[in-house]
Amino acid sequence: MAVFAADPDAVWGVLDQPDLLTAVVSAEPGLPTVIRPEERDHLCRSMSVVVDLKGRYLLGHSAHVAEIADAAGELTGLSGAERANLRAAALLHDLGRAAVSSSIWDHPGPVGPGDWERIRLHSYWTDRVLRRCPGLTDLAEIAAGHHERLDGSGYHRGVRVHDQSASARLLAVAEVFAAMTEPRPHRPAHKPGEAAGRRSAEAAAGRLDRDACAAVVEAAGLRPPRAEYPCGLTEREVGVLRLAARGLSNRLIAAELVVSERTVGHHLAHIYDKTGRRTRAGAAVFAMEHGLLPG
Repeated sequence: MAVFAADPDAVWGVLDQPDLLTAVVSAEPGLPTVIRPEERDHLCRSMSVVVDLKGRYLLGHSAHVAEIADAAGELTGLSGAERANLRAAALLHDLGRAAVSSSIWDHPGPVGPGDWERIRLHSYWTDRVLRRCPGLTDLAEIAAGHHERLDGSGYHRGVRVHDQSASARLLAVAEVFAAMTEPRPHRPAHKPGEAAGRRSAEAAAGRLDRDACAAVVEAAGLRPPRAEYPCGLTEREVGVLRLAARGLSNRLIAAELVVSERTVGHHLAHIYDKTGRRTRAGAAVFAMEHGLLPG
């Protein structure tokens, strides 16, 4: 208030800028930060970890989608550059979730029309954010198109088959396959075979690309089982970590794994010691960083 009272014109002048974001960025002291091509994947992964924290059941989703999309891209013969862009776009496809309340993503049942419209707009916000970032603008069309369908029934643009690139079609299938095989507040995870069957039905109905569906299903089936976990975590500790990351209490984790609460407490103590994290939020980020989600 003191600054405003002393020079109100200076404050109003800033607010009158035609592009306030550009004005703020331009006013930042020092040289602008430039992301080199070899650093972009790390940047995208870091951003995906942050946005996946918007919902307890979203942890690790972006990396899961990127893993499947990248493998499917290899199977369909995408070039190295195309695969790199597809992977980066997959990591950032849900960036717009940050504009929607976490209470909506964690809602355990059907949402009303108002909240559903907010959900539909998350891909629009992904597009808006990426187009404002010079180093990421080329990813906007693929990333924001992950809910588009070949018959025009998707969102947020409602584009049809001729307006979707091969990478966009792969991402659309990878996203829905990954989401189906992950738990959500209103349902448990579907088995991969069931998810594959539903994707085939969508392809037969003309909503998803048939070749993309085949590549995604094959890519998902080729992922090798994890033999070793980071920081010496055991299979049981990873199981506890996955449930704790989604916000389950010790009591609920114990019920899920059919062990005692005391045993869960011991496992969590070991997890914190091994990972160097001291909170459940920190452990959740660790799990995403090391590909331990979804579980």
